[in-house]
Amino acid sequence: MDFTFTSDQLNMQKMAREFAVNEIMPIAAEYDEKDEMPVELIRKMVKQGFSSISIPEEYGGAGMDELTVCLVTEELGRGCAGIATAIGANSLASYPILIAGNEDQKKKYLSQVCEESFAAFCLTEPNAGSDVSSISTSALKDGDNYFINGTKCFITNGGYADFYVVFALVDPQRGARTLTPFVVEKGTPGLSVGKKEQKMGIRASNTTEVIFEDVKVPEENRLGKEGSGFRTAMRTFDLSRPMIGSLSIGVARAAYENAVAHAKERVQFGKPLIQQQAVSFMLADMAMKIESARLMVWKAAHLASYSEERISAYSAMAKALASDTAMEVTTNAVQVMGGYGYIKDNPLEKYMRDAKIMQIYEGTNQIQRLVIADGIGRGDI
Repeated sequence: MDFTFTSDQLNMQKMAREFAVNEIMPIAAEYDEKDEMPVELIRKMVKQGFSSISIPEEYGGAGMDELTVCLVTEELGRGCAGIATAIGANSLASYPILIAGNEDQKKKYLSQVCEESFAAFCLTEPNAGSDVSSISTSALKDGDNYFINGTKCFITNGGYADFYVVFALVDPQRGARTLTPFVVEKGTPGLSVGKKEQKMGIRASNTTEVIFEDVKVPEENRLGKEGSGFRTAMRTFDLSRPMIGSLSIGVARAAYENAVAHAKERVQFGKPLIQQQAVSFMLADMAMKIESARLMVWKAAHLASYSEERISAYSAMAKALASDTAMEVTTNAVQVMGGYGYIKDNPLEKYMRDAKIMQIYEGTNQIQRLVIADGIGRGDI
């Protein structure tokens, strides 16, 4: 693996970094406090291509690899994890269409992701989080249509999505083996948005319930064959988990940079904190862990784009290692800053709150370890 980046990759990284500094960071605290999604800013980000990097050029995307997605996501995550989560949800919803969609579906829906549309990925349910096999949302066929009934929860962009990628059982009696993805468009009768969640972190993203009551979906909106949903969902996670890893690195990096700046300026016992061994060692550990996690994320992203081998274990490693690193680094960065890091005038307390979800969504880190262990058993790693 050669991580010498192309000029196109470096330009995308630079564009994301400048956007984060100039447009995201100045408003991050405000929208976190308001618990509100900056809709117009995120539409601007969609239009600039931040959620369509890996979508092929023929559908309006940049046609670049998952490593480029990760380079961009780290910069956006450094700006604000909530805003980066909202834009990342578009990418997440596009993956099942890329994986299982036919040509007409790709032209119709991926082009929307490349313009100004929002999309949402609807898998999780109140009784089916880590255990995907417990999904109960049904999609019963009647002629050329399916009728979807059920409730999805913790759906990013749920209140704003122009279309939803929904996983449902076409035969509830046979269970998870009949899990199938569908595209459901905004405004379809019976589709409604439920409770908006009040979250500890990533508060600049919108997270809601999405409710389906006899939602009529034409057969042409089914992605792939009936029963292909579990495989499609797992392949989606193979692609999305490195992205979550890079988002975690962005948060960790922001916290680390703030801690270093403080340690250089704050004088205690006659010298800057960075010259105090107890603090300097904490910063050294942060730097090592960020660099190590970033390399793991880059490897997984590279494999996701170019390897034909099973890469689930590597994607899981990237997500788990990077998000555990984010939680540790943000916690220790608050410690370095002491009382100043604990108050809302400083962004560190936000970074710490934002980091926690990284260990939970896209599969908890306990589930990641199950995936890694399974990969060891299979001889994938």
